[in-house]
Amino acid sequence: MTDLKQRPMRSWLFSPGDSERKMTKCAKSAADIAIFDLEDAVSIENKAAARQMVHDFLSGYEGDANRIFVRINPLDGPYALLDLAAIMPAKPGGIMLPKAQGRHDVETLDKYLEALEVANDIERGTTPVIVLVTETAESMFRCGDFKDAPRLVAMTWGAEDLADAIGASSNRDESGGYSHTYEMARSLCLLGASSANIAPVETIEGNFRDLEGLRKRAERVRRDGFRGMLAIHPAQVAVINEAFTPGADEIAEAHEIVALFDANPGAGAIGYKGRMLDRPHLARARHLLATAESR
Repeated sequence: MTDLKQRPMRSWLFSPGDSERKMTKCAKSAADIAIFDLEDAVSIENKAAARQMVHDFLSGYEGDANRIFVRINPLDGPYALLDLAAIMPAKPGGIMLPKAQGRHDVETLDKYLEALEVANDIERGTTPVIVLVTETAESMFRCGDFKDAPRLVAMTWGAEDLADAIGASSNRDESGGYSHTYEMARSLCLLGASSANIAPVETIEGNFRDLEGLRKRAERVRRDGFRGMLAIHPAQVAVINEAFTPGADEIAEAHEIVALFDANPGAGAIGYKGRMLDRPHLARARHLLATAESR
């Protein structure tokens, strides 16, 4: 498996799988991960053509194919196996699994991928997976079930499909933010990913022209613990990358905190700039430095 845990996963940029122009632009972007979409961005009439286009693009791609994922269709529908059979010979960097009902879907996908890896001379178990975990009502109750699930490197959530699934007329409150159910979905994704020791990835910002709003949201969810964010437009990528990259002041402070604890190995808490720091602060500082080193 491509060791994505050791490389940046800040920005995940979608492109429709039925547009060679948009796939080219997506692949050439500064996104850490490019996602070619065979699901929502492709009409039923175009799905067969899109599969072939994605296969052909990957087969001829001369860049880093490990950063190109493909979002297949849901496993409980008629298209997922057709998607996998078409694209796996071209060796995609990874698979995005939408509308996962729970861990059992990841395990089923693992079996499909293993068979296709063997058939296409791909090392077994080397195709990583990011899973969308909140797009159905049922899946909301299973976000914490993914620990040690095969192939998983990241987990993300969705608000639009969830609203459709529960019959909501909107997923926003009067202030324009997500209403309670969708904030809960975000939190369950974050907690589920943390439990599984994989990267939590924030969902899209649909208004791709509001880059300042995107920046504020990305900075907020990063503070909450998210490691990256989905994008629907190339203009969003630079904002997301910057928001999820530790700044020089953060790095300097993290070094100071680590140095303080190293100088006082027996201390449980240490005073620092007028506040008390304990071991969780040390763990966060070390994590931030590890994140910075992977950039």
